[in-house]
Amino acid sequence: MPKMKSHKGASKRFRKTGSGRLKRSHAFTSHLARSKSEKQKRQLRKGALVDKSDQSRIEQLVSQR
Repeated sequence: MPKMKSHKGASKRFRKTGSGRLKRSHAFTSHLARSKSEKQKRQLRKGALVDKSDQSRIEQLVSQR
């Protein structure tokens, strides 16, 4: 049986932190920025952690199954 491959779309969007959590980027950053406040745009630049309820499912996609 061949090796299982990781989900390439998910592996490009999520990175593992040192403590084992998954890091993600925010949505709503690509366009229509005029209507957003400077504070909102500044906060969207920062990374965020994946919610614990989604963590196990995304780990299966990212790791080579």
